Amino acid sequence: MNQALHDFGDYVAAALPRHVLSTEVVNDELVVHAGREGLLRVLTYLRDDQNSQFKQLMDVTAVDHPDREQRFDIVYNLLSPRQNQRIRVKLATDESTPVPTATGVFSSANWYEREVWDLFGVVFSEHPDLRRILTDYGFEGHPLRKDFPLTGYVEVRYDEDQKRVVYEPVKLQQEFRTFDFMSPWEGMLQPRSEEAATDSEATPAAAPSGDKS
Repeated sequence: MNQALHDFGDYVAAALPRHVLSTEVVNDELVVHAGREGLLRVLTYLRDDQNSQFKQLMDVTAVDHPDREQRFDIVYNLLSPRQNQRIRVKLATDESTPVPTATGVFSSANWYEREVWDLFGVVFSEHPDLRRILTDYGFEGHPLRKDFPLTGYVEVRYDEDQKRVVYEPVKLQQEFRTFDFMSPWEGMLQPRSEEAATDSEATPAAAPSGDKS
């Protein structure tokens, strides 16, 4: 199977030499690395080519690598029911450069790209309705970025006086602490203290109750 995937990767790369940067097989799945300018061409080819027929876009997601200049990998997961095969297309981008929307190739990309924008802050150019889809109105930041604070930036509560939900900056009542709780599975296996071990070794064994000689 791996050889067949490698061969198909070479087939796609040969058909789109200007747009496919590289191909690789990871965990028995073919990954195609596409350039920004050729992304739509690659997706269209994989959808329409007779030997490909990846007709369904199952998901669009992102992976954050904060230490990279192009910190995001945009991942398109495609399925070919005819070939009974999956393929993954990856595109690297940064925080500010827009990625061309794939809604013209796969209509299902509409909500998937909105989710990536909402959670990672990746902009998709010419998207028909790029707005948040999972977070609340007035939410600040993008919560799946690895540098997003665990507490967020704002919190919500119901105000009895105003009779409505209000948004306020996060207020921590105390600093985060590191609690070291004993695991219940380790409680019976804790090593004895040095004093207990010394006392036990110093106490002679009890004499037998009777002489059995």
